[in-house]
Amino acid sequence: MIPRGWLQAYWAETVNSTNNDSELSNKRYDDSMTSTPRRVLFLCTGNSCRSQMAEGLLRHDLNGRFESLSAGSAPAGYVHPKAVEVMHEIGIDIGEQYSQSIEEFLPPAGTPPDLIISVCDAAAENCPNFPGQVARLHWPFDDPAHCPGDAQEQLEMFRRVRDEIRNKLREHFTSD
Repeated sequence: MIPRGWLQAYWAETVNSTNNDSELSNKRYDDSMTSTPRRVLFLCTGNSCRSQMAEGLLRHDLNGRFESLSAGSAPAGYVHPKAVEVMHEIGIDIGEQYSQSIEEFLPPAGTPPDLIISVCDAAAENCPNFPGQVARLHWPFDDPAHCPGDAQEQLEMFRRVRDEIRNKLREHFTSD
């Protein structure tokens, strides 16, 4: 368990580290010392499924504690309809979200996030370096967009990944 008030140590360690994602992925983010929402960006390759679901889940479940964003290293240009469907099943509407590039968050035109969580290996490898203190976590999830099988099997995969993302978010962003 990580004690409350850990945020300052987290930022200091992250800035001075080599961004060892395996170490960072086992830590918790605690925003109890901040007065403004932190910008959390979920990154995957296409920004059509996993990162979109994560953006919606963080926004909904943590009720404004964070500014929830998502992007892709090679954006698909759409949000997958099955991602929209399985999120709707749990009362979260991501139908107005859109697929965008990680490049949109790079200065000078964009504002970098405080934390980037890559949700697939390819995006973690292709994430650009941001100036300043941008922390990184790596949480790889299966890509439901490439699930073989019939429509029902695909929906089950989307639901499983949605639930895995939600559990990981709760594990890392909620207080005990």
